[in-house]
Amino acid sequence: MERRPLSSAFLPAAFCILPAPAFAHASDRGHVLLLPTGYYLIGGAFAVAASFLILALLPPASLDRFWRRRLPLFAFSDSVRTAVSLLSFAGFAILLAAGFLGSRDPLSNPLPLVIWTLLWAGLALLQGVFGDLWSWLNPWYGPWRVLSRLSGRSDEAAWQLPQWLGCWPAVVLLFAFAWFELIDPAPDDPARLAWAAGLYWLLTLLAMLVFGHDKWSRSGEFLGIFFAMVARFAPVARDRHGRLGLCWPGAKLLAAEPLPASGIAFLLLALSSVSFDGLSKTFFWLGLFGINPLEFPGRTAVIGSGSFGLVLTFALLAMMFLLAVILGQRLAGSDRPLAQAAGLLVWSIVPIALAYHVAHYLTALLVDGQYALASLSDPFSLGWNLFGTADMQVEAGIVAGAGSAWWLWNVQAGAIILGHVLAVLVAHGFAWRLHPQPARAALSQFPLTVLMIAYTIFGLWLLATPTVG
Repeated sequence: MERRPLSSAFLPAAFCILPAPAFAHASDRGHVLLLPTGYYLIGGAFAVAASFLILALLPPASLDRFWRRRLPLFAFSDSVRTAVSLLSFAGFAILLAAGFLGSRDPLSNPLPLVIWTLLWAGLALLQGVFGDLWSWLNPWYGPWRVLSRLSGRSDEAAWQLPQWLGCWPAVVLLFAFAWFELIDPAPDDPARLAWAAGLYWLLTLLAMLVFGHDKWSRSGEFLGIFFAMVARFAPVARDRHGRLGLCWPGAKLLAAEPLPASGIAFLLLALSSVSFDGLSKTFFWLGLFGINPLEFPGRTAVIGSGSFGLVLTFALLAMMFLLAVILGQRLAGSDRPLAQAAGLLVWSIVPIALAYHVAHYLTALLVDGQYALASLSDPFSLGWNLFGTADMQVEAGIVAGAGSAWWLWNVQAGAIILGHVLAVLVAHGFAWRLHPQPARAALSQFPLTVLMIAYTIFGLWLLATPTVG
């Protein structure tokens, strides 16, 4: 089953001491794509470069009118948020029980399938389309609300977190999860995952009771932070009065405030972990460490190289991003602080991260999503058929064969190219915010556009290059 790099947070050391068998890592690409990928690479790079040139020539007033357009819809009350969250918690508790008591097969136990497939692959995509659904569906808000009322405590009365802390706890937890998901030998083992997910839920609830739900949600609960960042790209907007409306994709990003250093690190880590997930399976990466990809020894044998690669990928991306921002500031002759420029421009990473998410997990969502629907009807492997899907035939052939390879590649490549084009559009909007003069705004974006072109080529290469099963 394909790995998902973000879903729930766990500390690597805790898992190293838990006994578990090493599950095989099944690939969602069992063939080499014999497609004219060179044309796609050139075309993708050209599309990103052309979008930069077009934006540089457009008048600022027209771009501003473009971003500000809204279509109001209707108001939506928060009165049922607690009930929805309590239902989500009840479902989560059942999944934990299934992890401990149900089948040990990751493709028939609903816990790994729901967390890795429906939550991360599916919900993250929905967040990018419909907005912040996770703020309602998360399994903490309802229990926290009930316990706070019973104890007579309010969110405002909670202990204060130091301002300098930012969201560094979430960065640490995100890295811990990425290590567990990409490096740990058995992240799909249901009992192992149940221990990890249950421990994370408990620690998060305690932190919310001590520091307040809103404060910890902004500082330490990395799923909520990531989903909220992705939701800023969504064309569905919701104001403080609960009124829904439609806007252009990415328009809400331009209203964001500069992220602190911890927020910059969080977004870059989210993107780099997905990139390394793809890179770590390539013949190229394994060849660097003398591993024959046709005789892959298993994840236990690559823990060291995988840990090194995860850190290296993040460090390289962070270095290239900061270098692009510094060069852009110098080309524009700007006197704005580097922290402000980087904190604003890093928001342009969101469309790219969402595009990589779609491209990377599309096949897993199509196939493993079917297994998830089947397992939910019989969570404890007792022969139940609660939703009438227990006996459904899983159509794995939807991602197999030359025809499927062609359309999957085109959808994945299109997502990556479109994500980078939208990122250029968002970055250009922030450039106008930093540099009101047209020439200076265009110059400031040139290094970042070059980086985006390079990352487009890298992403398309990851889709086309041979990988291990």
